[in-house]
Amino acid sequence: MTVHLPAYDRSKLTPGIVHIGLGNFHRAHMAVYLDDLFGMGLNHDWAILGAGVREGDARMRDALRAQDCLSTVIELDPKGKSARRVGSMIDFLPVEPDNAALIAAMARPEIRIVSLTVTEGGYFINPATGEFDPDHPEIMADAADPHRTAFGAIIAALKARKAAGVPPFTVMSCDNLPGNGQVTMAAVTGLAAIKDPALADWIKANVAFPNGMVDRITPATGPRERAMAAAFGLGDDPVPVTCEPFRQWVLEDNFPSGRPAFEKAGVTLTPHVHNFEMMKIRILNGGHATIAYPGGLMDIEYVHEAMADPLIRGLLDKVEMDEIIPYIPPVPDTNLGDYYRLIVERFSNPEVADTERRLCLDGSNRQPKFIVPSIRDALAAGGSVEGLALVSAMWCRYCFGETDSGTVIPPNDPDWDALVVRAKAAKARPAAWLEMAAVYGDLGQDARFAQAFERQLNRLWAVGTAQTLTEYLA
Repeated sequence: MTVHLPAYDRSKLTPGIVHIGLGNFHRAHMAVYLDDLFGMGLNHDWAILGAGVREGDARMRDALRAQDCLSTVIELDPKGKSARRVGSMIDFLPVEPDNAALIAAMARPEIRIVSLTVTEGGYFINPATGEFDPDHPEIMADAADPHRTAFGAIIAALKARKAAGVPPFTVMSCDNLPGNGQVTMAAVTGLAAIKDPALADWIKANVAFPNGMVDRITPATGPRERAMAAAFGLGDDPVPVTCEPFRQWVLEDNFPSGRPAFEKAGVTLTPHVHNFEMMKIRILNGGHATIAYPGGLMDIEYVHEAMADPLIRGLLDKVEMDEIIPYIPPVPDTNLGDYYRLIVERFSNPEVADTERRLCLDGSNRQPKFIVPSIRDALAAGGSVEGLALVSAMWCRYCFGETDSGTVIPPNDPDWDALVVRAKAAKARPAAWLEMAAVYGDLGQDARFAQAFERQLNRLWAVGTAQTLTEYLA
């Protein structure tokens, strides 16, 4: 089997981007777009310096530096797998508690973009208000002992550039968040304002935070993925990435200090990012949340197996068509029905072998972003919320900590222990679940939603997931 190697001289690359958070998604997405550009003979002054601020990032640094910062990316096309070595990252900065090396790198004039993938929950935003949370423990710690978070390091580097008369870099989130540019600006300026309000004002006035929509399904790496890399003759690569063939990136063209020619690698540059973003987050990520918990409760391991179950596929179709898609505004040059059919095809790809457990991960951060906004829009329009209430009830039932068969569910959320306590309380009093203001805000006081949620949770406990789905679809 052939492995495609970088079609350019990596020794001639120079850095233009620092990327914080070298997980699977970045290496299968932004790094691939840049690898494509470099292979066209373009933008060789825009290579990536990898960086991280967490303990796990140090392990990733060791693994990648041992293979010259090359990432193995395997595309899982049902018609045949293909592999490539992505060479767009040329170094990985030391991972340090005070982020000194990261700050120094970001202060260098040739670094014109700092990009991030730090997960949906890594932006210190209060889900109930949608605003930056200055009282978050990590933010309070960073304010007292600065530069420990990614945002603290960004602030320190911007301050150094300002003092040296060097134009600021653009800060580009590649995380899967509504308005990810605004969310990132809120985190950076909110943290800066705690100690230096004048610097926070300068950042607001001078630093660009473009919004972007990113999309590519990238399963977690395990023994299967490592064996796949070995089958391609890549030895014992400990951190290969597998991904679906599909990828999409929609981006605001807001880069005052310059950018690579992203459009030549297939990126859509548009002022209408929010339309694309809402479509993707509601239909794809909301769809993932819809099929995650019934699959988890019914002991289904893989996403494509859940899609083959007529009850789960029926749930997805009904919730999407009745309660999600009708409230999505038009998207330029896109038919929402066609987009949904593409999503179904992508979810059903058996080669990806994405797991239901991965989709169930971190519901406390994902539900407020992917499901709750659709509930609000449906309620405002006077539409049905029965299916979305069922999705929420299945999340609650999952967080009880055991499947319908009695199999124990290992912890699968940063707030797992608290969620289990609340789910157990909700078995007797369903409203206890909706009292999580950080997730639902005031939705628990909406009689239509609260009654639908109670109805569905009670049915899940009375007859189980499969029968509850059968009744809902009937």
